[in-house]
Amino acid sequence: MWGWILAMVSGALMSIQGVFNTEVTKQSGIWTAAGFVQLTAFLFCAAAWLISGQENGISAIWQTEPKYMLLGGVMGALITYTVIRSMDNLGPAMAVMIIVITQLLAAYLIEVFGLFGVEKVGFEWKKALGMAVAIVGVWMFKR
Repeated sequence: MWGWILAMVSGALMSIQGVFNTEVTKQSGIWTAAGFVQLTAFLFCAAAWLISGQENGISAIWQTEPKYMLLGGVMGALITYTVIRSMDNLGPAMAVMIIVITQLLAAYLIEVFGLFGVEKVGFEWKKALGMAVAIVGVWMFKR
């Protein structure tokens, strides 16, 4: 149950953040807004790390293998950019629907093919059908 609650909070926060960031972009510019978002995220994480009494030091991050796993921050900046641009072009509801369906598709492919060290799962037609229903839902929403 806790996982469901956290996922719902995450989804709501992503939608609200996208709207906020799009408005900041209109007043300051895309890279200024994206940089500010990343900077404030860093400051929040640093404060949370200090408060939580993290067991591992910062140097532990460099032990991560494979090294490409350290690209999450770069992806975060690109996510911020693409969410802002998609919400500006499509509106929040349509952008979020497409983003979530694409996230679901990418996550399922990662699981099916066992990419990035994730445990491989078997392909299931009912999940593919569910994805198709979601895609039809976007098409219907657009009309």
